Amino acid sequence: MTYYSRKDLETFRDYIDTLVYKVLGAENDKVISTIENCLKSGHENREIRDKLGRLVDPKKALKITDKLGKYLEDYEYSQSKAKKRSNDEVDGRSDTSKKVKVDEANGNGNNEEASKPNLSSQQIKLMMVNAQREIEERKRALSNLKSKDPILASAPQIGLPLALASQVLAKNPEDEKARKIAELQAQIRAKIQGSIGSILPPVQAPDRPAPLILDDEGRTVDNSGRAINIPILTPTLKANIRAKKKETFVKTQGIEKKPEVEEEGVMFFDDRITVKPAVRNKRALRFHEPGKFQQMAERLRMKAQLEKLQNEISQIARKTGISSATKLALIAPKQDTSEDVPSMEWWDSVILTNDLSTCDDKGKICIRTSAITNLIEHPTQMKPPNEPLKSIYMPVFLTKKEQKKLRRQNRRETWKEEQEKIRIGLIPPPEPKLRISNLMRVLGSEAVQDPTRIEAHVREQMAKRQKAHDDANNARKLTDDQKRDKKIRKVKEDVSCGVHISVYRIKELHDFPSKKFKVETNAKQLQMTGTVVLFRDCCVVVVEGGPKQQKKYRRLMMNRIKWDEDTIKNPEGQEVQNSCNLVWEGTSQRRHFGEIKFKVFPMEKMAREFFQKHQVEHYWDLAYSGAVLEASEDS
Repeated sequence: MTYYSRKDLETFRDYIDTLVYKVLGAENDKVISTIENCLKSGHENREIRDKLGRLVDPKKALKITDKLGKYLEDYEYSQSKAKKRSNDEVDGRSDTSKKVKVDEANGNGNNEEASKPNLSSQQIKLMMVNAQREIEERKRALSNLKSKDPILASAPQIGLPLALASQVLAKNPEDEKARKIAELQAQIRAKIQGSIGSILPPVQAPDRPAPLILDDEGRTVDNSGRAINIPILTPTLKANIRAKKKETFVKTQGIEKKPEVEEEGVMFFDDRITVKPAVRNKRALRFHEPGKFQQMAERLRMKAQLEKLQNEISQIARKTGISSATKLALIAPKQDTSEDVPSMEWWDSVILTNDLSTCDDKGKICIRTSAITNLIEHPTQMKPPNEPLKSIYMPVFLTKKEQKKLRRQNRRETWKEEQEKIRIGLIPPPEPKLRISNLMRVLGSEAVQDPTRIEAHVREQMAKRQKAHDDANNARKLTDDQKRDKKIRKVKEDVSCGVHISVYRIKELHDFPSKKFKVETNAKQLQMTGTVVLFRDCCVVVVEGGPKQQKKYRRLMMNRIKWDEDTIKNPEGQEVQNSCNLVWEGTSQRRHFGEIKFKVFPMEKMAREFFQKHQVEHYWDLAYSGAVLEASEDS
């Protein structure tokens, strides 16, 4: 039983949410809160499973409990491992500190202070007392020697060298004891002075500041009474400090300053160029002229009246049919005038002397009699343009029964050829086709003697046949490029003998993006070319392709797309149903458009010029004239 804190539950929260979502397929806050309460209260896996079994399916509750238990075991193991690692680090640091203390106690330190002798103040005082005592004893010995020998009377009392003491004592060999004492004292004094000098540093006089002397007026003066100017340091910016240092460096080094850019610019000054200073002008008040808004209102009123009048005139023209007749007259093809008629046709030029106006004395047209004979001229036989280069034969289709019979005969012939090759010895006989079902019947006693080996052999042969079958299928399988080419080849048709063309007229296609998408996408999928012209009250769709393509596209435009579901407004403002009509269909020698694209034209003239550029302006004339007649009938 383990109680988990709130911090642990926050750590488990993401895992519990993911686990519940994976097992149940959806989020369940009630299940998540139940799991968190059980973990907080320290329930075991069995108790958690029982509580979850009341909320969800028992199988799913068991699955959640098992996965949660494994996750908690991993979490506790990782926590115990991290705790053990932290304890080891603490123990390692304590061992290191103990080792350092032991080394310091044993004198094994690596610093410089450990290498020096540790002398306390009491020991130093004791050494000084002993040294003073020895010095006093030496003074007494020297005073005794002075009284005996006048040479040492002028010798100093302290700091007598050892060599000098030995020379003095050598003159009195009788006092051997005194000489030995003097040598011993000199050695002790030299040792004591050496040890004290190495321990105590030489005493230096303290470096004290000079005393400040002020006079009656409060000025700083020196010992002689002259005034002293003390420099005052004032804080400044680092940029100013650097600039000052730079100036002092330039002065000390003797570096000349470079000429400024302004002096160089003066050399190229052009007085013809006037540079205006950047001056911001004050904004003055701008008042409107009196009557300005009245004039604007008058224009708007006049414009509204003009539009109203034009609408009334157009409605009257629609009712009388004048507008439709005018539009039809504009788009009607031009009639051939008398000036376009030639003076002589090409078939008459063979027998006429000059032209039809040339006559003889009798008033008859002059004819060349030599061109007329009793022979009949037959024209050259030319191949029709729509006839294919290769002759087309009607394919023969067999029934299902005939196809099976033909396949059976072919397989029989192939089997006879294989049997004949085996009989001659060209190929070895095939192995018996073993299966688990015919194992005992084919092998017989061999299967009984060693059934395990025979079964392994049969299964190996079966796997080999299956592999050969799969390899054959994969060899016949088409690649991605071949599949794509096959689809295109099935859709695309041969239009070398003629291109089938269809022209559709739609009332409105501007505001229907879904239908525009169907019109364009189906044309591209069927590998068709053409164009879509968007004009008010007359949208023209031209598609070019083969007969099968035209059949599928006609079904799309006339049946599949429900044009009457949408309503549009006519010029009079009334709502009418949208519609699509097949204007014309026929054939042409070549394609006139490329990939299908949308074209928007605000004027009728621009739309006709677009079709005229592609040499098919009659498509637009047919579609637009039909739209005009339909509008006149509706009105």
